[in-house]
Amino acid sequence: MSWDWQVFCQDTMDREVVQSCFGKGGDITYLDWMLSAWGWTVSVSLLALLLALVLGSIIGTLRTLQGRPMIVRLGNAWVELFRNIPLLVQIFLWYHVIPSLFPVLKGVPGFALVVLALGFFTSARIAEQVRSGINTLPRGQRYAGMAVGFTTFQTYRYVLLPMAFRIIIPPLTSETMNIFKNSSVAFAVSVAELTMFAMQAQEETSRGIEVYLAVTALYIVSAFAINRIMAFIEKRARIPGMVVASGGGGH
Repeated sequence: MSWDWQVFCQDTMDREVVQSCFGKGGDITYLDWMLSAWGWTVSVSLLALLLALVLGSIIGTLRTLQGRPMIVRLGNAWVELFRNIPLLVQIFLWYHVIPSLFPVLKGVPGFALVVLALGFFTSARIAEQVRSGINTLPRGQRYAGMAVGFTTFQTYRYVLLPMAFRIIIPPLTSETMNIFKNSSVAFAVSVAELTMFAMQAQEETSRGIEVYLAVTALYIVSAFAINRIMAFIEKRARIPGMVVASGGGGH
C-alpha cells in the first residue's frame, strides 16, 4: 500500500499539483479546502457553545429556584426534551420541519440552523451540570447571601454561580470537546465542515486513507487544545482548600 500525501497539493478543479500546496487567485487545493472546512467546524462549535452556555446557565439556575415549582418544571421539560432526542434528528427537524411551520425561518442558512440545534442540544446537558453544581454547594452559601441583604438574583450572581462554575469545569471540558465532535453532524445539511470535506474529497481523489487520517488529526489537535485551555482555566479558577463531596456538600 502506497500513500500519496501530495493529494492535498492538488488543485480541486484540474487535479494538477500546486507547488506551494496553497492555491492562488481562484485556484483551490485540497489543503485550502480542508483548512476552510476546519474553520467552519470551529465556527459552528464556538457559536453553539456560546449559545449552550448562556441557555444552559439560565435554565440550570431556574431549576434550583425555591418556591417556584412551575419554573422548575419548565426547566426540567427543556432538559428532558432536548437531551432525549438524538442530535441528528434535531438537526433534521430544524432544517426540514421547523421552517415549514415557521416560514420566516426558510431564509435562514443551514449553518445558523445547525448552531441552534447543536446549541439547544448541548444547553440541556449544561443546564443539568449547572443545577448539580449549585445543589452541590452547602446551603449556608445561599443563606449567607440572603443574610447580607442580597436579593435572589444577587445571591446567584455573586455567590452561588461563581462557585458552581468552578466546580463544574471538568464536565464542561467534556461538553466543550463533545460539541466540537458533534459538529460533524452538520454535514447532513450540507454545511462545509470537516466531515463533509472528508466525504467529498475521498470521492473525488480516491485517497480515503490520507484524507481521513488528516481530518482525524485535526479533530485530535482541536480536542487536545480544548483540553489544555480548559485545564488552564480550571487551575486558575480553583478555590484553594475547597473539597466538594459527591453527595452535595463541600467545605
